[in-house]
Amino acid sequence: METHTAAALPPELAALTTGDADALDRLGAQFRAAAAADDLVDVAYRVIDSPVGSLLLAGTERGLVRVAFAREGHDSVLESLAANVSPRILLAPARLDDAARELEEYFAQRRQVFDLPLDFRLATGFRREVLAHLPDIGYGHTASYAAVAALTSSPRAVRAVGTACARNPLPLVVPCHRVIRSDGSWGAYLGGVDAKALLLGLEAA
Repeated sequence: METHTAAALPPELAALTTGDADALDRLGAQFRAAAAADDLVDVAYRVIDSPVGSLLLAGTERGLVRVAFAREGHDSVLESLAANVSPRILLAPARLDDAARELEEYFAQRRQVFDLPLDFRLATGFRREVLAHLPDIGYGHTASYAAVAALTSSPRAVRAVGTACARNPLPLVVPCHRVIRSDGSWGAYLGGVDAKALLLGLEAA
């Protein structure tokens, strides 16, 4: 009778039964490389450390589609991307190298303007219109929700501007942190008030 043993398996597959962590990592890397090479990945993602906590970066063939703070729950964000963009999501850090580098430069105060292709499919209608105006608020400057509303097709929609900022899928890169209340107070922020204070302080330095 023919018998099969773990020794007869390729080393990477044998690792599945022996628990060889290094071999499993290599197998995962090979899988990711093969998936990317065969164009089987619609959404690539990675997680980076930053002064405002860990950030999830996700991109499509169009560009950066999502930047998410840890407080949003990275697993929940990935589930939302699977539902709203594509279920073909893969951890593929190299695909987000440019975004990671530009964010690192920003936090090191070596970059004031981001130069990345962006995928705005997660923001539509008036929200998309609001986000289009946010990069016009220069580094180190702020604008009120009312001032941003005045630039849109609905100049009295101040509350809707606040909602658009709160649901910005690309915070930091599309600088909703620069939008404050008319009385000069910071207002809410997707990454938390402390993160907003840190970003505004960074840019004011």
